[in-house]
Amino acid sequence: MPVSLRPEPSRFYRWMVLIFLSLAMFGSYYAYDALSPLADVLKQQLGFSDSNIGLLQAIYSFPNIFTVVIGGLIIDRIGLRKSLMIFGILCLIGPAITAASGALWIMAAGRLVFGMGAESLNVAVTAALARWFKGKELSFAFGINLTICRLGTFVALNSPTWARNAYAYWRWPFLIALAFSALCVLGVIVYWAMEVHAEQNYHLGEASTDKVVLADLFKFGVSYWYIVALCVTFYSAIFPFQTFAVKFFIEGHGTSREFGGFLSSMLTLFAMVATPLFGLLTDRVGKRALLMMVGSVLLIPVYLIMAYSQVSLYVPMGMMGIAFSLIPAVMWPSVAYIVDQAKLGTAYGLMTMIQNIGLFGFNLLIGWANDYSHASAANPAGYRLGMWIFSVLGFLGMFFAFLLHERETGPHGHGLESITTASART
Repeated sequence: MPVSLRPEPSRFYRWMVLIFLSLAMFGSYYAYDALSPLADVLKQQLGFSDSNIGLLQAIYSFPNIFTVVIGGLIIDRIGLRKSLMIFGILCLIGPAITAASGALWIMAAGRLVFGMGAESLNVAVTAALARWFKGKELSFAFGINLTICRLGTFVALNSPTWARNAYAYWRWPFLIALAFSALCVLGVIVYWAMEVHAEQNYHLGEASTDKVVLADLFKFGVSYWYIVALCVTFYSAIFPFQTFAVKFFIEGHGTSREFGGFLSSMLTLFAMVATPLFGLLTDRVGKRALLMMVGSVLLIPVYLIMAYSQVSLYVPMGMMGIAFSLIPAVMWPSVAYIVDQAKLGTAYGLMTMIQNIGLFGFNLLIGWANDYSHASAANPAGYRLGMWIFSVLGFLGMFFAFLLHERETGPHGHGLESITTASART
């Protein structure tokens, strides 16, 4: 039967594809976040400094600066299935190298290899989902995919609770992460089989990827660059904090590792529940730049509250969770309003590239700041320098959101403050 006359895959078949692709990403999310609850163990058993720990997390982001340029090219050159398999295998090899030795350079090499695979895997999974769900339930499919991925983060940060005994020795939690990273390969193997079967029996869409087109980088307007600036400051205040959060809670506030891991995972819980709700709110009321200002304002005091007061940690982490749900729910869709559809892939690729530059730099900076100030259980005040850096990032995020609001309420606006679902129907 000609391909054009074949039926499309059933809804059940498509959702099974999504489940196995999401399981692959679940494994990569777990392996990424497995480092944070282990930071103080690495310090005690291997003599690592905070700069060393910051390096282990930062080096993951280093190859991601270039992934958005080459990831799509690799997929286009060798095909989606082979690309997914290569990236999935890298996600397995990286954690294996990290768990193999307590030498910093070997562990860093493992995190580097893992970073090369993990973000490229995300690019390939995005392309695969677009192939299977475009013109159908694509937005909902992406939402379910993200929820499953973030479950990987939640499970990793709470591993001191369900795998408490493993934290007696630094290698054991890394071996658990290695076991979860096997899902990166297992999920891809199942997807490979399902896609081969579908290509023989169904009509599928074409695979597409988001690539950075260098010539387009000079065509984006001022509003786009304000959003990019907010993106890099916001994520640089969130993820490098999470790198050291469990260690900070243990040494700075005397929590258990289990409770520290749960506090850090609150960001994921908030995001899983509240991000789609904030998205619905934004669609109804508009005011996108204003909402991003609100989210940034919430970030400014939370780090200083944790550094200088004994207020229940639920309060600042709850505030951070709201910001972590609100800003991404508004920020990423806002780009679609100010960039031409034909250049949207380039716009998102560039944002991701610059975001990873920030994550790379600030993981290193916060590790250095903690060491410079001798942050430890004996000197909890040593964490304050890093907390001030995070607060300044929150202030800068508010400033860029304010500039965006001023731009969008002026003659050069794109409707970020005014477009709603009601106005779109009229």
